[in-house]
Order: sequence, then structure tokens, then C-alpha cells
Amino acid sequence: MAQTNFALLTPEQKTVWSRTLWRDARELSFISKFLGKGERSVIQVITELTTSEKGERVLMHLLADLVGDGVANDNEREGQEEAMKSYTEDITIGLLSHGVRDTGKLANQKTVVSFRENARDVLAYWLANRIDQLAVLTLSGIDYTYNLDGSTRGVEQGSALSELAFAADVTPPTANRHVRVSGNNTGGHTYTGLVAGNTATMTVDDKLTYEALVDLGVYAKTNYVKGLMQGGKEYFMLLVRPEGLAQLKKDADYKNAIWQGAPRSDMNPFFTGATVTVDGLVIHEHRMIFNTKGATSGVDKWGSGSDVDGARALLLGAQALGMIDLTAPSWNEKTFQYNSSYGINVDKMLGFRKPRFHSNWSDTVEDFGVIAVDHAI
Repeated sequence: MAQTNFALLTPEQKTVWSRTLWRDARELSFISKFLGKGERSVIQVITELTTSEKGERVLMHLLADLVGDGVANDNEREGQEEAMKSYTEDITIGLLSHGVRDTGKLANQKTVVSFRENARDVLAYWLANRIDQLAVLTLSGIDYTYNLDGSTRGVEQGSALSELAFAADVTPPTANRHVRVSGNNTGGHTYTGLVAGNTATMTVDDKLTYEALVDLGVYAKTNYVKGLMQGGKEYFMLLVRPEGLAQLKKDADYKNAIWQGAPRSDMNPFFTGATVTVDGLVIHEHRMIFNTKGATSGVDKWGSGSDVDGARALLLGAQALGMIDLTAPSWNEKTFQYNSSYGINVDKMLGFRKPRFHSNWSDTVEDFGVIAVDHAI
């Protein structure tokens, strides 16, 4: 059987494999449904460099709402204009790469083409998984030295993520963008309200409920998180772990709201894959939400005794996150041991940043489009 010459792929052929891998990675990625280029996207993808006095930069532009009342009747208009307050966030570019290698012709007993296809599949999943992890950690304000289950990344994993150039830009949730669900055990985990985000005060009774969803929607609107418009209505995305959705399904008020809820349009991409839409919150369930199930009890979990497991649900509006995506991953191949062993490596230039701005309403610096919602699981 004739085999493809592994070492002599043309640049055009390498580009095809690279684009195929990137397409597969985008399809596998959980956050892909939230990506968009406009300012009304949950995750705004920046695909072009901006030229400035400091050279080529990747900038994310934020525009604050106007606060003035304007001019009434025939009163003087000139000189009464309001300056638009715009903010820019620099997103740092980082390079993430990974590779695979077979053990040789005799052990492999496969064609070179099969090795390429298998490499594409595993590398596409790896890239999608790491993109999801980086996005969720950035939105949650969690350092890249942690896994999504709250455990510390081990030495065997290396320190690749924490060494990325944009790792230093990760910031914890700001004061008015961080809440905790509060409850008590009267009558079986009764909801008592939303309180300031403080993981040290969490108890096992701080469960998600329908009432918490209602309060979250109100909180997002009254704290001026810019929503996503569809059919003249404002929506927010709510990302929860399976345990959080299970808590809601056990709540009688939530079940009644679902049964009586009106149908919603599925034309907009941000509805794709959603579990349900409740009171303007489009709920997406996924396991890749930050939690403490892998953290050490008595040390790194939440609660006064560091022994309560919790999760950080994410309420997302417009421009909750900025992402750099300038080019498709590069696909590089190499032979070893006199062409008896093969290796493939992919490089992806990317970057993430959770934008912040100086709020006109709270007169403080706030996260622009995300609210961290801590609850017990």
C-alpha cells in the first residue's frame, strides 16, 4: 500500500489540516456558541490588530451608557452635548502548543494518514478543552494555577496555562459583580436572598432556587449589566453545573415556572444548547463550571470551616469576555529516528480578558458583563 510522504506536506496541505483541526475544536468547545464579533456578543472575538502609538495591539472597545437627560423643547442644543465615555482593554497575546508522537513503525502498525487523523482528533479535543478552561477561569476570576474542580494543577501537568502571557490579567470578581445565594435549613433549604459574594460565609443550605433566578435577573438589570437583545427582549446567559440545575429541578416554584412559561425563539445562536429560559435567563448546564469538589477539605473548600463544596455559576451579558483569535492553529510535523517515528505539534495564538470599566452608577471599577454567583452544591 502506498503511504503519504509524512515529511513532505506542502504548505497548502498543512493549512488544510490546520483549518480542519480548528473547525473541529470550535465545534467541540462549550463556549463556541457564545462567540461573536459584535459588541452584543457574550464573548467578543477580536480578529484584527489595532494600530496605535504603541504599535500593533489587540484592543477591546467598551462604550458606557449616556447618563444625561438631553434637551427639552426648543432650549439651546449646542454646548449641551454629552461626551461619550469609551473604554479600551488591551488583550495580551499568548501562545499555547501541544504535540503527539507515535512509538515507531513496528509498534504503530498504522498508516501515516491514520496517525494524522487520530492526532487531529485528540489535539482538537485538547484545544477545545483548554480554551473552555481558560474562558471559564477568566470569567470566574480564578487563577490559572487551579483546575476547574478547585484542585491545584499538578507538576505532572506542567505550568503551561499559568505561564501564558495573559495569565497575569485574570482579576477576581468586583464588588457589585459578585453575589452568593443565601439560604437556611428551615423547611428544607429555604432561600433567603442574594448577599455579597463571600465564599468564607457559605453554608450547605445556600442552594439555587427559582426565587434566586428572579433576583439574579433583577440584580443584573439594576446594576447595569448590558443584556443581549432578541425580539425586543433583554436576555442574560446563566451557566450552571449539573448539581445547580438539579437543585432548580427539585424546586416546586421552578417547575411551575417551566410548565407555565411561554415558548421562546430558537433563532438566535445563544439559545443553542440551552436547557431552558426562565425570566430572561437562558440557562446552560455544563460540567466545566468552577467548583470546589477537587479542593482539599479543611483547606481550600468554601465555608467557615473550608469544608463546604460550592460552584461559581456565571451570569453573562454582552461583552462579558474578550478573546483573541487572529489565525487558525499552525500544524507542524516532524520525523524522528530515520523516519521511523512521527510527531505532530499544533500552536495556537490566543488571549482572554474579562473587561472592566468605571461605572457611572456605582462610581467604582466593575466587571463589564459578568456576575459571579456562588452557591453550595
